[in-house]
Amino acid sequence: MSSRSDKSDIRWSLVAHGGAGAIARGDLGPGQDAAYREAMSAAARTGGAILSAGGSAMDAVEAAVRVLEDDPLFNAGRGAAFTAEGGNELDAAVMDGATLAAGAVAGLTTTRHPISAARAVIEGSNHVLLVGEGADAFARSRGLEQADPAWFFTERRWRSLERALDRAGLPRPQRPAGAQDATQGALVHEEGKYGTVGVVACDAGGNVAAGTSTGGTNAKRWGRVGDSPLIGAGTYAANAAGAVSCTGEGEYFIRLGVAHRICALVEYAGLSLQAAADRVVQDELTALGGAGGIVAVGADGRMAWSFNTSGMYRARIADGVPLTVGIYKDED
Repeated sequence: MSSRSDKSDIRWSLVAHGGAGAIARGDLGPGQDAAYREAMSAAARTGGAILSAGGSAMDAVEAAVRVLEDDPLFNAGRGAAFTAEGGNELDAAVMDGATLAAGAVAGLTTTRHPISAARAVIEGSNHVLLVGEGADAFARSRGLEQADPAWFFTERRWRSLERALDRAGLPRPQRPAGAQDATQGALVHEEGKYGTVGVVACDAGGNVAAGTSTGGTNAKRWGRVGDSPLIGAGTYAANAAGAVSCTGEGEYFIRLGVAHRICALVEYAGLSLQAAADRVVQDELTALGGAGGIVAVGADGRMAWSFNTSGMYRARIADGVPLTVGIYKDED
């Protein structure tokens, strides 16, 4: 499944995803379908408003991802999947295509907006990737909003954890103190292993950026980290090639270096962004046995997405191009 824009003179553009996986027609009820479309629209419009006002790709990406992190429908921030121990471990990364500056965090437990923590790593440290309690401590030191663990809770994600632990013969953890389901929590669709949110953007200056945020996999153990916070695997941006954010089975995206591989095919093999995305996702990722998808933009404003699952929550908006939102494979 792919999407392309035929315009080469787009002044700015933005593409967002809210995760890929088992999202076929009939899997979502009417209320769920509407809720996910509205949520993707809100994120895209938020980033698009910044770009249309002359703002930077980095600002647009961060703002749009924050919208999705605060929405309990998605496996990122509020609404994140639970670990086998009953907690939330949040990962995120952001990259500036103009400078190749990158920041990432993994294993956050108290920082409300992991994407902002990832950006703070760029602006407030000499590092690229911070993990665990040190990453949360760094976020606090930068004045980023913190949240009680109960903030991230949704009932459906918790029930999904219990079912996964029962199947694996593992004990159920104690329910988090003070946990109450968020308003939209009842509409959450369990899309499988692939929940992530991400945004890519190109601004009026021709600069691109990518950001990705996730709660990881359901019932994950041993401090597992997927591709989202790994630069080149789940997130990558370079003005010479484009910006890519991934969602899917992280272990496969890591092994292929999917985000960077797509950009390398554009920069060094001369493929179009869409052709590079389709080669990596439809051919190489599929051949390896991995499932998921990507969204991408080029420095010329062209937009692309590609996924090999039954669905991917997605939205695109651009200068002179109306907002388009899709969920299922037969939408373009």
